[in-house]
Amino acid sequence: MKYVLMIYNNPETWEDLSSEEQGGLIGEARALVAELTASGEWVGGEALAAWSRGRTVRVRDGDPIITDGPFIEAKEYLAGYCVIDCATEERALEIAVRWPDARICAIEVRPVEPP
Repeated sequence: MKYVLMIYNNPETWEDLSSEEQGGLIGEARALVAELTASGEWVGGEALAAWSRGRTVRVRDGDPIITDGPFIEAKEYLAGYCVIDCATEERALEIAVRWPDARICAIEVRPVEPP
């Protein structure tokens, strides 16, 4: 079963980390990707551009409304995602627990609906 791990981040939390701490978290994520690639569980994933570069699109009464950014009340924003293919939800949660961003913000785990 495929799962998407949505990585949430908070720019203030990230900026409070030293460059060594940031580098350590990035290194941990790369190591986990290498491990999941070797096990065949890694499908793909990407970091997303800064939230400030996003646009929100809505269509109301047939008219497109495009606004800058995903202006939300929360301080955390979607920073990236991973798609994994593993046997159980428990395994997907185990992987999410090991993703370093889970220690500083949050990881949302959601099954991917089959086509």
